Amino acid sequence: MDRAVHRSARAARPLFVAGCVVLWLVPLYLLVVNALTPATEYAGKPDWTVQGFALADNIETAWEKAGIGDSFEASLLYAVVCGLVAVLVAAMAAFAVVVLPIPRPAFWFWLIYSGTLFPLQIFLAPLFGLYADANLYDTRLGLMLVYVAWAVPFAFFLIRNQMTTVPPELTEAALIDGASFTRIFWRIHLPLMRAGLGAAFIFQFTAVWNDLLLGITLSRSGDVQPVMAALTTLKASYASSGPPVILAGALVVSVPTLLLFLVFRGLFLRGITASTR
Repeated sequence: MDRAVHRSARAARPLFVAGCVVLWLVPLYLLVVNALTPATEYAGKPDWTVQGFALADNIETAWEKAGIGDSFEASLLYAVVCGLVAVLVAAMAAFAVVVLPIPRPAFWFWLIYSGTLFPLQIFLAPLFGLYADANLYDTRLGLMLVYVAWAVPFAFFLIRNQMTTVPPELTEAALIDGASFTRIFWRIHLPLMRAGLGAAFIFQFTAVWNDLLLGITLSRSGDVQPVMAALTTLKASYASSGPPVILAGALVVSVPTLLLFLVFRGLFLRGITASTR
């Protein structure tokens, strides 16, 4: 009986995986097919077959005339700079909690990690009021500050988990040789944690790039607003173009995260493996 159940489970596994793949590919197929449709020939409902090859025109309309280009550049700045800063700050915090002889390391761990436990929505009203009073509303600096603060806790969690796998004897030997904690951090721990740092950066790049809630709450200008927020307003700001232009814009804004994962997938997998041991 147990063998029969086991064989049935093994036979059902490929079917389940195939079903998940189909569920993922069907929306992607519809996105691509309808992004190819000329805006003037869109019939008002999704097409399952290719009706034209106007992808370049649709992208040009979304990029230049509808203003996606400025938001794309802003999001690229936010994702790269904020991701790097957040990973560096998280690595310093993880080093302090794991390596430095600070009192109550568990308390500091939970204090920093608690930033991932609360819903982001509870911070929106206070943030909006604070940004309005501090003249940070609708500024790139304002969004960069909140993105770094938002990205640090989860990056800290990943990096701290990997840092606990570094043998403490390395730190003890370096201290005996006269190295300072600053030198130990930059010369020993960071080089040993390249995979974890890379995985944390990919996570934070993707999170910042895909952000919508903070973008529509704390910005409104085209050159400040992140690309996902600009994409949601594309229909309202350029409604005459129709869904093909919006879908073409969605296709374009999905490229950076896809390329990042494809190029660094090996580093990402090594980092995740190291962080979950």
